[in-house]
Amino acid sequence: MGLDYKKAGVDIDAGNQAVELIKKDVQSTFGPEVMTGLGGFGGLFKPDLSKYKNPVLVSGTDGVGTKLKLAFKLDLHNTIGIDLVAMSVNDILAQGAEPLFFLDYLATGKLEPEKTAEIVKGIAAGCKEAGAALIGGETAEMAGFYQPGEYDLAGFAVGIVDQDQIITGENIKAGDLVIGLKSEGLHSNGFTLARAALFDKAGFDYTAEIEDLEKNLGEELLRPTKIYVKTVMALLEKFKLKGIAHITGGGLIENLPRILPDGLKAEIKKDSWQPQNIFELIQEAGEIAKEEMYRTFNMGIGMCLVINKDDKTQILKELELMGEKACLIGKIKAGAGDTSLEIK
Repeated sequence: MGLDYKKAGVDIDAGNQAVELIKKDVQSTFGPEVMTGLGGFGGLFKPDLSKYKNPVLVSGTDGVGTKLKLAFKLDLHNTIGIDLVAMSVNDILAQGAEPLFFLDYLATGKLEPEKTAEIVKGIAAGCKEAGAALIGGETAEMAGFYQPGEYDLAGFAVGIVDQDQIITGENIKAGDLVIGLKSEGLHSNGFTLARAALFDKAGFDYTAEIEDLEKNLGEELLRPTKIYVKTVMALLEKFKLKGIAHITGGGLIENLPRILPDGLKAEIKKDSWQPQNIFELIQEAGEIAKEEMYRTFNMGIGMCLVINKDDKTQILKELELMGEKACLIGKIKAGAGDTSLEIK
């Protein structure tokens, strides 16, 4: 018998089955701007530009990283897609952009239609939370390239903002305040260190029940990245936010200074919020230095807003009304030399 594509390791029929299984979830993200269905060579999106004077497109791309290892170990795949969407839409949100649409890329060694459907269900859920249409994607079956049962995810988002409303941080000045929006745990950063501390060094089981955690260890680590789009876009309708920093890889130490003009630094009061218990567990398990924790993890703060001090009370009240967990975590000060961050 001669070879065919299926015998070589690529099952086209499984791919077609996966498309059928994901169709309903993908279409649930569509609004009137989407002009194509599944199966086209490109996704067509016709944005309503009537509310913009000088529209600018803003794009961002990311993956999920080694958090995927947890999904493989626990065989839980229905939330990891939320992480994928969140990492990109939160990035473009930092410049004041409202997400329009999202595209994903899923690669695996052997396509499993039901697992693919679970992954895409999470991507669709993330898109709906962000108000973005899932207008396209790619599923690649790459025999022999990935370990059995494993896959990789990547994606990108495109958003829109009026040119005079782009948030750059250039107007931040000494005396401005920093509000922190709480995270849902680790989000999607620092998992290489977290796994090394918890599983390699401390020897925890992935399903260990630990007293101070609401879920078993693996499920706690798999909490999806919080999507801040609705909260921040609602604030932007009422207030002028001077700067927004998405706290991802590099933690507070690396990310908040990225939006500060030269000659300024942020002073953060670490006692102004309580990081989730998972961070203390990781630190103790790995005997990790405090500075390394703040450089690697978000430590309970997923996004920072730099605001005028006169808006503090109103913004915090508005966040409370929206059910957002937020607190005043620091202030902007004059600082010689490069922009920096000081945690006290």
